[in-house]
Amino acid sequence: MVGGLLMWFLMYRSGVHATIAGVMLAFAVPFAGKHNDEKSPSHRLEHFLHRPVAFVVLPMFALANTAIVVGTDALAGLATRNSLGIMAGLLVGKPLGITLASFVAVSAGVCRLPGDLGWKHVVGAGMLGGIGFTMSIFITNLAFTGQADTINASKMAILLSSLVAGTLGFWWLRSLGGAPRAESPAGEAT
Repeated sequence: MVGGLLMWFLMYRSGVHATIAGVMLAFAVPFAGKHNDEKSPSHRLEHFLHRPVAFVVLPMFALANTAIVVGTDALAGLATRNSLGIMAGLLVGKPLGITLASFVAVSAGVCRLPGDLGWKHVVGAGMLGGIGFTMSIFITNLAFTGQADTINASKMAILLSSLVAGTLGFWWLRSLGGAPRAESPAGEAT
């Protein structure tokens, strides 16, 4: 961890985005080839960091990168081509892409759906894929440097789309109830 902090600091000072240091550090953590090896440093680190990252680091990162100014013209910013494109990408493009990529992979025989999942579940997972909060805001900040109004409108579109995608995906999957029952070769539910 000390080496990782030093690497992050040096990357930050070099002008290269410091998140690259995190990716490089992750590649440097040893892991065992066995599935669920509790003694693996990677496995122990994953379990140790899970709660702090999920409940502290990610929310802080998300809120720190938002910095949205909600003014009287906030809704007008959502009607721009840029904002509409973001909303279409997150609410239509990502779910469609996830569902189609899954369909192509299953059709090509690269993989198969688990017996307890159906295509409706894949569509629901695709909807949840529309939650593009952190990376979308990160890319927005890089793409529109110096264009505060465009950044602000883009962030509003991202937040709104992520909220809608999460809500739709949740309700879609919830409406499906439990996983479908697998059928035996004779056609009987098992």
